[in-house]
Amino acid sequence: MCMTQAPAAPRATRRRHDREIVALAVPAFGALIAEPLFLMADTAIVGHLGTAQLAGLGVASALLTTAVSIFVFLAYATTAAVARRVGAGDLQAAIRQGMDGIWLALLLGVAVIAVFLPTAPALVELFGTSDTAAPYAITYLRISSLGIPAMLVVLAATGVLRGLQNTRTPLYVAIAGFVANAALNVGLVYGADLGIAGSAWGTVIAQFGMAAAYLFVVVRGARKHGASLRPDAAGIRACAQAGAPLLVRTLSLRAVLMIATAVAARLGDADIAAHQIILSLWSLLAFALDAIAIAGQAIIGRYLGAGDAQGAREACRRMVEWGIAVGVVLGGLVIACRPLFLPLFTSDSAVHDVALPALLMVALSQPICGIVFVLDGVLMGAGDGPYLARAMVVVLAVFAPVALLIPTLGGGLTAVWAAMTLMMTVRMLTLWLRTRSGRWIVTGATR
Repeated sequence: MCMTQAPAAPRATRRRHDREIVALAVPAFGALIAEPLFLMADTAIVGHLGTAQLAGLGVASALLTTAVSIFVFLAYATTAAVARRVGAGDLQAAIRQGMDGIWLALLLGVAVIAVFLPTAPALVELFGTSDTAAPYAITYLRISSLGIPAMLVVLAATGVLRGLQNTRTPLYVAIAGFVANAALNVGLVYGADLGIAGSAWGTVIAQFGMAAAYLFVVVRGARKHGASLRPDAAGIRACAQAGAPLLVRTLSLRAVLMIATAVAARLGDADIAAHQIILSLWSLLAFALDAIAIAGQAIIGRYLGAGDAQGAREACRRMVEWGIAVGVVLGGLVIACRPLFLPLFTSDSAVHDVALPALLMVALSQPICGIVFVLDGVLMGAGDGPYLARAMVVVLAVFAPVALLIPTLGGGLTAVWAAMTLMMTVRMLTLWLRTRSGRWIVTGATR
């Protein structure tokens, strides 16, 4: 790992890395939790309209979340590319690179709308949605899909600011977006009596407001440093090529989560209910670890862009130590809070009995998850997307047969989460081998 590549850094250097990590990771964590808060606000408001409306929202949100999440490479790839140019001292090229990512986001957003509008009924039906909930799901999906270009612009622009070592602005925009979304939803759903359509329109307006705020900041930076705002075909194509491996990585990871959920569903109602609760907790824990990974993307990209390979190694080492420490703390919290956590979601003792041992497996895996998230961020910051794609395909190939055998071999939901722990362990090994090899260290403004 990074620890094998460099001796322990002096205390002053470690403190400097600590300050950088905290300064980037803490605001990033706040911005990351904005997305689930958006969904929680919509759910709370629409839930009072009726069960059919809430069911429709659930189906539409699942489709929208999947569509947007596969394009998260817009943030990751842009962060790495911009950070390298910042490290090289070329802010004009850094912002120009960011604008290429934003133009790519707009193009992809328009393409997704073109798919969702005509196919919304078929997509909703594919989920097996009931006849009473389907009309609400279609309405919400069609209206909300209009906001997808804004969502993707937010992803790309967030990557620009992270690459510029700025995670505070995304936090402020996320807070403002959450407040605006909640206020608009209440006003349009109940004040204007638009029902679930009002919730969708409120979210779309909030998303475009967030995109406008990001564009204001990026455009101001572009003008300050003399960067062109015009779309550049070669630059957009380069962004797409850099993001393609990360798309493969993301799709492979989504496949892992889908397989785990499908296996849990075959185990019985108590198991799938417990799995959904645990998955929500696992996702929340992932936000805390992903915040360190985001700091890693920005910091590593900057060091490599500046030609400081030793600084990149030292930063990597320190972030791994942070990942392990945070993982241990999170694991301890999960163990301590297990009896308190489950009653928040259900009073069914059968679900509790299934979930408790599986939660213990989740707790034990957190230090491993800490290493995985950090090294994932380090390699993304280094622009090592092709290796990340290959490694995640290998992980999927290991995980899938093990998970699919669980209903036959037994072990219940605990076995499912043991398989998830195996998956994270294999990821850790693949990432460790890469960072230990040093092949990720390529200095310069471009990889």
